[in-house]
Amino acid sequence: MGIDNQGKKAANLLKSVSHPCFSGCGGGYTRIHLPVAPACNIQCNYCVRKFDCPNESRPGVTAKVLSPREALERYVLVKERFGKPNVAGIAGPGDALANFELLKETLSLIREADSAVTFCISTNGLALPRYADELEALGISHVTVTLNAVDPRIGSRMYRHVIFDGKTYRGLEAAQLLLENQLEGIRRLGELGMVCKVNIVMLMGLNETHIPEVVKEADRLGADISNIMQLIPVKGSVFEHLPLVSNADITRVRTQCESILPQMYHCRQCRADAVGTLDNDASLSLNGRLPQNAEGATTQVPGRLRFAAASKNGYLVDQHFGHTMVFYIFDYEDGRVHLFERREIPQYCFGPEGCRDRRETMEIILSLLEDCAGVIAVRIGEAPRAMLAEKGIQFFMTYDYVTDAVRSAADQITKSVSPKETILDNACSTTATSL
Repeated sequence: MGIDNQGKKAANLLKSVSHPCFSGCGGGYTRIHLPVAPACNIQCNYCVRKFDCPNESRPGVTAKVLSPREALERYVLVKERFGKPNVAGIAGPGDALANFELLKETLSLIREADSAVTFCISTNGLALPRYADELEALGISHVTVTLNAVDPRIGSRMYRHVIFDGKTYRGLEAAQLLLENQLEGIRRLGELGMVCKVNIVMLMGLNETHIPEVVKEADRLGADISNIMQLIPVKGSVFEHLPLVSNADITRVRTQCESILPQMYHCRQCRADAVGTLDNDASLSLNGRLPQNAEGATTQVPGRLRFAAASKNGYLVDQHFGHTMVFYIFDYEDGRVHLFERREIPQYCFGPEGCRDRRETMEIILSLLEDCAGVIAVRIGEAPRAMLAEKGIQFFMTYDYVTDAVRSAADQITKSVSPKETILDNACSTTATSL
């Protein structure tokens, strides 16, 4: 670490005193989590991210997903009602770095409104090496990285898949890729002078005896504190029936690791929209006063239709279904179109040879689009079109502005037009040919 970054690290450690998760006791310090990061680039076997519930308190849950502008409104409202938060953080409901542009816009807006607030994010670490320097440039001083194993054989049992640069990885290959990026990312945070907390979910029968090795590696890489957390069983997850960790067991492991790295004993495993002190989450009292652009991804709302648009930037439908690596998800209700979230997906097609036998990839894509009534893209192949139809998802072919395309698609559905592929009239394209 250079002399300048040593100075940054010292200054950032001073900020830890008023950070409820890094200060050792939480105290009366306040934080606000801004739920602007819906997409995730890995699937943990203990997580069901799309189950949004106002009555649950756990990571990955939020009453609504906010745009950056709505996040600024929330920050200002909280500041007016409760006083200035000590910390503004992004902790989901997906992964902060899988939504980097939203993170960047949000924190830039907050910084304009408050030059002194401490910035903090939480990430699984997959994209951390790529964005570490930009995080430092944004003024983020504290980063939490979830690192559940430093043995890929153990990690391979914890993750269903990893999506990186449009490609889906599974098993040992996925765990190895994730681990390499996590370790490099933590090391880079230390070099840049940022304060790093390593979260470890304790999973009985999987990593409970391995955790000291994780903490040793975190310490070697320059992490400042570790947080060993209990599993919160989530209905519908692979690990929903995994045994709970007793308080005695988790305290024993924390005590064992305390000689290696300082431990966090006061974690509340907060929601992605938490507000206030760790012991008094005021988020639910705010939700009725905030702009509401989405409920849970699987929630069925009368009169609402959800669409996935293949787009490079969220403004224009300009991508082939098989070539896109992201879908912009829009809700249509009462003639209005609202952006719900941005979802990263594995790329389906890599050319004539690369599109053969892609059923496994398509099954992942379908699982990510199961709440959508329709998919909108410039073109689509026959095989994926048929698989969408099997799931009752209509396909709409167009080259148009996204909002106009969503309205046209919604109009087709509400008029009970039932074909599984429809060519939309639009102003941007000069021709419309079926496949």
